[in-house]
Parts: sequence; C-alpha cells; structure tokens
Amino acid sequence: MILDLSRAIENDVPADPPGLGPTITYADHAQGVQEMVAMFPGLSAHQMPDSEGWAVERLSVTTHNGTHIDAPWHYASTMDGGKPAITIDEAPLDWFLRPGVKLDFRDSPSGHVVSAAEVQAALKNIGHVLRPLEIVLMNTSAGDAYGSPAYLGSGCGFGREATLWLLEQGVKVVGTDAWSWDAPFSFTRARFAAEGDASIIWEGHKAGRERSYCQIEKLANLDQLPSVGFTVSCFPVKIKRASAGFSRVVAIFDENP
Repeated sequence: MILDLSRAIENDVPADPPGLGPTITYADHAQGVQEMVAMFPGLSAHQMPDSEGWAVERLSVTTHNGTHIDAPWHYASTMDGGKPAITIDEAPLDWFLRPGVKLDFRDSPSGHVVSAAEVQAALKNIGHVLRPLEIVLMNTSAGDAYGSPAYLGSGCGFGREATLWLLEQGVKVVGTDAWSWDAPFSFTRARFAAEGDASIIWEGHKAGRERSYCQIEKLANLDQLPSVGFTVSCFPVKIKRASAGFSRVVAIFDENP
C-alpha cells in the first residue's frame, strides 16, 4: 500500500503568507491546438483529433509552495559548524528513502515549542528507539486546519533543542504537516515583542547551522499513519542551487496499515 503524504500546489488555498502563494494558469486543449498550429505550417486545428492539442499549465511559484523539502542552504550559508551549506540538488539521495517514524503532537497547543524531553517522551510512548537516518514526521494540529485561514497560525513547532537532539541521534530528514518546522510566526512575533530575544526566531531551522539536515513541510494525512512500520519516499525535485525542492512524499507499507 502507498499513502500520499503530499499537498497539491493549487490556486486560492490559504497555505502560504500573503504574496508568497503560487499562481497556476491553465491552458486547455482548445488553446493548445492553436499553439500546435503555429508550430506546424499548413496544419489546421480540425486535422487534429477532436480539434484538440495539448493541455499546459504555467506556474509562478516559490520552491516552498506545496509539500516541499528544505535544504540546509535555506537556513544559512553554512552548515555543520562552518562548511558551505548544500543546496537541494546537492543533498544525498540516500537521505530520502528511509524507514519512517510518526510522532503525535496534535494535543500540543498552537505556538508551543516542543522540547527535546517531549520528543523523547513521545518516542517512549510508542516504544521506539530512533535509528540513524530514520525520517521523523510530526503530526500537529495544523494538519486539520489545512485549507482554512487558520492554517498559518496552527500547530506546535520544534525549536533548536528538540531539533538538535533528533540530529544527534543520526536523523537527517524531519517533517511536519504545518507551514513551518518552527512555531507559527504569529506566536514568535508576540514572544519577541515581549522578550526581545532574537534567538527564538526560526530557531529550529537555524539548528542546521550546527548540524546539517533537511525538513519536509506541509505534509498531509499524517493522522492515517501508524507510529512505525512504513518507509518514507521523499525525493526532492532537482532544482539547481535551490533552497528547497517540491516532493511527492509517500509512505510505503508492506501491508495495509
């Protein structure tokens, strides 16, 4: 069995901050045949089956629309304590086809920053000891809010401490169903306004400066996953020198979950 864990890139869904969403322009078969006629002198539309040509979509997107994988270059210019950060086309492919682990944080309030101790407790709760290169997926309350205006402000986040602990176990790919691996910006803005501590801004992402890793954002259907017993396939699109790449993320089971 294969379970789709990906969100579509689509128009008019509030899945990104204003101004950062995708735009898809659709050209149907009637429009496509006119393009074909222009390419083949002497051809008329009625000579094509049903007077149809190709259908084509033109996209205006960022590499962070839809379900995507962030590369270390997204977080900073350096990784692993000073080495040049790799872009998505440079990320090792063997990171992206590995056994998966799902941790359930749906009861954590939106804006909460999950600690290392909470990650450890979640693993203990499912009786699992992390192995190097396992892909760890976080099911938050954001999954249920997808498609609504509440999505951007929903879900807990994972800060520097929790992220570094996961990386110290040999994890190289993590994922979330939220817009960001970190807590929603609305909560971080409020904390920064009150505390003036800039270290809390994007702290989970910035952990990649110390230890390299990739993160998947905007996952879907995590509530349908068991805690363990599946393989994650999440190869990113190869975009030269890019900070992220789109991915059709799926969970693969030997049997029905």
